[in-house]
Amino acid sequence: MLAKVFGSAVYGVNAFPITIEVNVGQGQGLFMVGLPDNAVKESAQRVESALKHLGYFFPRQKIVVNLAPADIRKEGAAYDLSIAVGLLAASEQIHSKDLDKYIIMGELSLDGLLRPIKGVLPIAIETRKQGYKGFILPKENASEAAIVNNLDVIGVEKLEEALDFLTGKSKIEPLQKDTRKLFSENLDKYEVDFADVQGQESMKRALEIAAAGGHNAIMIGPPGAGKTMLAKRIATILPPLTLQEALETTKIHSVAGKLGTETSLISTRPFRSPHHTISDVALVGGGAIPQPGEISLAHNGVLFLDELPEFKRTVLEVMRQPLEERLVSISRAKVSVDFPANFMLIASMNPCPCGYYNHPEKECVCPPGTVQKYLNKVSGPLLDRIDLHVEVTPVSFDELSSTKKAESSAVIRERVIKAREIQTKRFEALGMKNIYSNAMIPSQLVKEICFIDDVGKQLLKVAMEKKGLSARAYDRILKVARTIADLAESEQIKLEHLAEAIRYRDLDKEGWGA
Repeated sequence: MLAKVFGSAVYGVNAFPITIEVNVGQGQGLFMVGLPDNAVKESAQRVESALKHLGYFFPRQKIVVNLAPADIRKEGAAYDLSIAVGLLAASEQIHSKDLDKYIIMGELSLDGLLRPIKGVLPIAIETRKQGYKGFILPKENASEAAIVNNLDVIGVEKLEEALDFLTGKSKIEPLQKDTRKLFSENLDKYEVDFADVQGQESMKRALEIAAAGGHNAIMIGPPGAGKTMLAKRIATILPPLTLQEALETTKIHSVAGKLGTETSLISTRPFRSPHHTISDVALVGGGAIPQPGEISLAHNGVLFLDELPEFKRTVLEVMRQPLEERLVSISRAKVSVDFPANFMLIASMNPCPCGYYNHPEKECVCPPGTVQKYLNKVSGPLLDRIDLHVEVTPVSFDELSSTKKAESSAVIRERVIKAREIQTKRFEALGMKNIYSNAMIPSQLVKEICFIDDVGKQLLKVAMEKKGLSARAYDRILKVARTIADLAESEQIKLEHLAEAIRYRDLDKEGWGA
């Protein structure tokens, strides 16, 4: 007898339906077709053990399991539950009229308990899109799927519960969640705050500009100056996520299996800080079945690279294209996947191996030429794509011991939000879609949107000649100047705005570190 059960596969951050066809007939042996990987093929042993544990029998006839469409590779253990249900229906051990109404997914343990799976949110979205009544899945994943409205989410702990529900022996109430309420309750709950940072007012100003315009930034300074502490707090001054951004971000983390069972919707800007030993595939994504990397997990948030020169050169260079296009395209022989990668890059580094070059009190002990060699570990093209280069100085004792309360993240965020609103109105008036910050202004419109007068042009000319700036750096300075003007609520880019933007190119100084 033939039975059909419906599941789903995830490619990139999207899902599409899979039909699991199970036929039990004359002959012997189990044949699993439809390009299954080893994890899918091994489901036969898990399913057999689970069925016997619950008192069902595993047919000793010819069993053909087809995962259609057959030209797309299937991976993982998430098809265990659908294969088990299909096998019982095909061998007439259960009878259900509802098999075509649900997407059924879950990994089985040998005793019939269900384990959580990855990619639940995109599967749930596709389930509703395809018009299915509901989604039967492990209970640990139910909260994640329940943020999709108008879908019956049936969370089960074991195979027996799923079978009883499908055959009508028991009734399980669909899990429902108020997505907007859940989103608003957890919005911007951060454990850190800029109020904890004493001193470093110039650095706070630079990071405020970076947040207001979505600009990338690099901090260079001695150990203990507060670079990491400041970087960890930049997400707290970014504008709050919109519900659409939260869903996008949650989908990526769901596909990567990074969401966890205690979180159903990401409501705060992600902050990713990979170790400097990371590989290029782990950073940008990839694999036989492409998976998102750290830059995609930082989508709509911050990617922090601490001690930038310690990263492998090849790892840093693969970021060039994503920084420009805000998208990662991974191509394989049979599939091409796009992962979103709209993130802010915040990097930090010491000025030299010993860490004390340009220190006001401690002497650098590095041999001649070592400082420039250390800085050269970070390529010029990558630095060109970083808008703000800021030199961090040590905090004085008086600043550290001061009892004066520093400005909180909430106060800074209000200024950032106002600046972003100005930018949004400007882009809407120009009919520019999918552009939300000054850092995203296309090159052909930079001179129009970031217009400067003749005096400003002369100042920028002198700066370019003195620092040897590239054409890309020219655009970056104008974009940063536009952001500074927006923070000041100024329609025109004034000379002081441009001068401050030029100042944030410390690493472009001719002979810096020589």
